[in-house]
Amino acid sequence: MQNMTDELKTVLEAAVKAVAAEKQCTLPEGFAVRFERPRQEGHGDWATNIAMQLAKPFGERPRDLAEAIIAKLPKGGIIEKAEAAGPGFMNFKLSSDWITQTVAGAIEKGPAYGRCDIGGGRRVQVEFVSANPTGPLHMGHGRGAAVGDILASLLDFAGYSVEREYYINDAGLQMELLGRSAQARYFEALGRADEAPMPEDGYRGEYMEDIAKVFVEKYGDTLAAKPLEETVRFFSAETGRMVLEMIRKDLEDFGVRFDVWFSEQSLYDDNLVEPAMQALQSRDYAYEADGALWFRSTMFGDDKDRVLIRKNGIPTYFTSDVAYLKNKYDRGFEKIIYVWGADHHGYVPRLKSVNKAFGYPDDGIEVLLIQMVNLLRDGKPVQMSKRAGTIVTLREIMEEVGSDAARIFFVLRRCDSTVDFDLELAKKASSENPVFYIQYAHARICSIKRELAERGIAMPSMSEFDVSLLADPTETALAKAVSRFPEEIAKAAEEMAPHRIVYYVSELAEAFHSFYNAQHVIGVEEKLMKSRMLLMEAARVTLVNALGILGVSAPEKM
Repeated sequence: MQNMTDELKTVLEAAVKAVAAEKQCTLPEGFAVRFERPRQEGHGDWATNIAMQLAKPFGERPRDLAEAIIAKLPKGGIIEKAEAAGPGFMNFKLSSDWITQTVAGAIEKGPAYGRCDIGGGRRVQVEFVSANPTGPLHMGHGRGAAVGDILASLLDFAGYSVEREYYINDAGLQMELLGRSAQARYFEALGRADEAPMPEDGYRGEYMEDIAKVFVEKYGDTLAAKPLEETVRFFSAETGRMVLEMIRKDLEDFGVRFDVWFSEQSLYDDNLVEPAMQALQSRDYAYEADGALWFRSTMFGDDKDRVLIRKNGIPTYFTSDVAYLKNKYDRGFEKIIYVWGADHHGYVPRLKSVNKAFGYPDDGIEVLLIQMVNLLRDGKPVQMSKRAGTIVTLREIMEEVGSDAARIFFVLRRCDSTVDFDLELAKKASSENPVFYIQYAHARICSIKRELAERGIAMPSMSEFDVSLLADPTETALAKAVSRFPEEIAKAAEEMAPHRIVYYVSELAEAFHSFYNAQHVIGVEEKLMKSRMLLMEAARVTLVNALGILGVSAPEKM
């Protein structure tokens, strides 16, 4: 069964082609019919500006072309009324049969309702969070986790084959600094702090004291008997492992599970760096000078070439990025998505230049930059956390408001917009709280279903649905909201915009609450009751599917 948008598109494309043939015109390459929802209720269900787009190649006035296209539309069927408006818009009112098709489609497809195949099974990797294993995740990482995880679910729902990956930055100086910080806290726990002072820029959060206690419980003072330089690497590796387990647990409790945890160090251990350097050299995008290996980044607009391998043979941080990008393509991914903090914006042009240098398609990589989160309590900024030293942790936020609220609040806005996260608002059981408002819509439907079941009334079949009985604007608006779900999935996936799903499900919840406040399901004439039950069930299925993409629960009681 085609959704309503696709069916209308098919009919309109046929009319456009008929006009083109009649006027002996050629449609522009890549032309596609696109619809939008009219802003004013009286302007119908759908509108398009295709007559304005085609006016020039057809040599016609837009309004005249709109009327010519409308004249070619079939009578009856999906379109009840079509009219030209303004300078050349076309507005469509659909026949009431679209409500029947919408309700039937949602109920019959169930968990698959809204799925589409714009991905065509193409392999996509979404790499996100990827925080250094040097401390607990903070709220910025939480936003990246929510955006990345929801985007991955969205792309899967839109027909892509998706893998979630966490890149562990376990190579480089920050790991040595972590080891020295843990070593200092270990000696402090033994009462011998003067023997191993904390590095000036060391990691000082309370979590490091907990880690030091683990070392004392496990090894006593045996590590203190060895020279400091001998145990630094051990402290680095063990502390990194403990912090990574802490991160993994936080993410699992946040509803995020990765398919792959990829170690930066493995690039070197598995000899994946040298082939990447050779590939760049063979394409003349890397060269040796002054004893170092350089990338020709000036060829891509950079102000200077960048060092890949230093004179002393030590690779730069950029080197890992280069080898890691090549490795992703070598694993067969056709689309590579990075979800980074906004402070990484300077790396984006460099990454894209490496992508070009390897000869990969320009659209092969996509970088989503995540803006800051302003944490508030009743509108006032929240003080910093003692637990992590300088930041508020994801764990603290989850413990206060729950993972459902955190996930939705983190994606309330476009990822390139700052989010204000008010902890008190996220806990409110009122319509002011978008999380409560959305989940309450599902709980209300389940409450009605329970009451119907207690009265021995089962869910009717679609053969008992009578669309002519659903004439109230709140019923039409709810059906319209349900019908929009497949197109919202496609748009959100194409734009890589998970916030669109939050906008959509909020509007669906609003449409249901309006219906609930205006209409009764129980206690009305039987045929009307059954038709409303089926409309309500279509809304419930859609709410569950949308919340599933967001990784948020659909409670049956609240």
